[in-house]
Amino acid sequence: FEMVIQQPSNQIKLTNVSIVRLRKGGKRFEIACYKNKVMEWRSNVETDLDEVLQIHNIFLNVSKGQVASKDDLNKCFKTDEQDKIIQEILKKGELQVSEKERSNQLDTMWRDIATIVADNCINPQTKRPYTVTMIEKAMHDLHLSVNPNRSSKSQALDVIKQLQEKKEMPIQRAQMRVRITMAQTKETKKLREKMTPLMANVEDEDFAGDEYELVALIDPGKYKVINEMLTSETKGRATIEIMSLRETEEGDEKF
Repeated sequence: FEMVIQQPSNQIKLTNVSIVRLRKGGKRFEIACYKNKVMEWRSNVETDLDEVLQIHNIFLNVSKGQVASKDDLNKCFKTDEQDKIIQEILKKGELQVSEKERSNQLDTMWRDIATIVADNCINPQTKRPYTVTMIEKAMHDLHLSVNPNRSSKSQALDVIKQLQEKKEMPIQRAQMRVRITMAQTKETKKLREKMTPLMANVEDEDFAGDEYELVALIDPGKYKVINEMLTSETKGRATIEIMSLRETEEGDEKF
């Protein structure tokens, strides 16, 4: 999305622009932001205003280049302190996006939410992870909708709660305790280095003898990745077994 800002002496061409608009005191105020940065600001990932704004200015109309006067700001916001006003617009304003963009954004977010749920939850009856497709189907069955103004992570927590409350499917936030066993070879250490970053916590390791054993806590979403890695790197000569589950603390309200 490109936009040319008309200004008396020059034209400023903005690309990848998102406009955030807030109506206040009978007037509309707009700021020109970088597309992905507005959501990052709202979820506290980005805190630097200069990284969010394309132009450090408050407009009445961005595309016409009409900058809001100090009088307008004082009248409607009771201050002319720019950064304070910009933060209010960012927080309360409406992000202007095309229908196609909105639809794409919601589709991506829907998938993100389902992925987060699948990565962090298991079926407590079978002690196995769910696939993203299974979670998406359950979300459809519950007629859940996505809120573009909230982060995927906070919405994923809501999805888990709703799935549990409606008893749509047996689901529990948990980590899996797995035991990995393989023959000791000169490749073992290299494979260990690839695997351990995928694990939440390595609890025990044994390099003694001609067999290597590792016990670790992993998020359910990593089980398939580690299993596939072991199969391809050891030609199927390694085993991974689920020993037990460690329920994620109820009070842990974030991922």
